[in-house]
Amino acid sequence: MTTDNTAGLAGHADPGLEAVDLGLVYGVTVSEDRVATIDMTLTSAACPLTDVIEDQARSALDGLVADFRINWVWLPPWGPDKITEDGREQLRALGFNV
Repeated sequence: MTTDNTAGLAGHADPGLEAVDLGLVYGVTVSEDRVATIDMTLTSAACPLTDVIEDQARSALDGLVADFRINWVWLPPWGPDKITEDGREQLRALGFNV
């Protein structure tokens, strides 16, 4: 059984912004033994926040799954077109023109 559910990650991963709303999470599958695999990208391969993101994902998923792993993916490349309307509103509130 697999699911495509990103709800548990809402509110986590990027300081002050939600990774799901930024379009960084490409998909989540959960195996029958409750192990989540998160297909996720970053705005840049040089992003220094991978450890922080993994820690925040662990907190977000605590009690929802038995374990998880983040599958860092680079294709398709992230772009601003992947930002949700909620993400755009968050960015505008911080002064970004999106």
